[in-house]
Amino acid sequence: MKWYQYLAAFFAGLFLANAIPHYVNGISGSPFPSPFANPPGFGNSPPLINVLWGAFNLLLGYLLLRYSKTSINNKTSLWILFAGIVCMGVTLSLAFSHR
Repeated sequence: MKWYQYLAAFFAGLFLANAIPHYVNGISGSPFPSPFANPPGFGNSPPLINVLWGAFNLLLGYLLLRYSKTSINNKTSLWILFAGIVCMGVTLSLAFSHR
């Protein structure tokens, strides 16, 4: 794999992890912060916005994952994907713990 495919795997992990809270809160009918809220990232957005934002993150993560050519056979790419997921998880937990 080329270096930019590893970078795509990392960003795929970021977007895939970010899709989870938005989509889950959206489909459960709960308002949740999004970049479209007022103020961005702190105010709550309606559930529909969160479903759409979560779906967009899921689509982008999937496309980046396909572009990265991450596979079970390439352990390094899996670790980099996992690192992206953990980085976004830590970032989101810190951001939402200060609300």
